[in-house]
Amino acid sequence: MGKVHAQYLIDEKGHKKAVVVPVEEYKELLEDLHDLAIIAERRDEPVISFSELKKRLGADDIL
Repeated sequence: MGKVHAQYLIDEKGHKKAVVVPVEEYKELLEDLHDLAIIAERRDEPVISFSELKKRLGADDIL
């Protein structure tokens, strides 16, 4: 994702109180947040090498 084009809503003292972003950028931010949540959930799962993955997929006739 590139630069976020945000606008800020401020109170009478000039303090930022809310952010407005274009809908498409908002959707991209939600997707990124979802992806990060999945990564965090799977952090402790065992990992395998790429060659092992290819071997397993070949054994299952997927590759």
